[in-house]
Amino acid sequence: MTDITYPIDDNHNPITGLDMIDSKSITYVAATTGAVGVTNLFTIIGTVALRIFGVCSVNLTGSGTLEVGIAGMTNGLIDQTTGTDIDKDTIWVDNAPAKIETLPSLSILTDQTIIQTIGTNTITAGTLTYYCCWTPISSSASVAAA
Repeated sequence: MTDITYPIDDNHNPITGLDMIDSKSITYVAATTGAVGVTNLFTIIGTVALRIFGVCSVNLTGSGTLEVGIAGMTNGLIDQTTGTDIDKDTIWVDNAPAKIETLPSLSILTDQTIIQTIGTNTITAGTLTYYCCWTPISSSASVAAA
């Protein structure tokens, strides 16, 4: 016999899957949120299992590229994609956003910050909402939008 212990949420309910969801929305503007560089998306404390994806609500414009990962592995969670390939009502999990996607692979991270990197050129307009579906593995683990 195996004893199974589930983490408990704030309402004292067991967390049995990727039941925790955090989100962060970014509206891109060339000189600020769409500029070449790194944006912190989510801060992870402890060890968690997670899946991350973006949902586009306004077409992205500009010839910049985007990718999602962590420092030293900037495309570790979502492959580099040209912004103009991310259109309204598409889901971004890989370098070919589509209207229907399979959930991305499960990743395990410990004490990391998930980042978005815009490379080459700016993203001049558009809106993406990132969703991080997660469950704690270590006690007191958490994910929060940065």
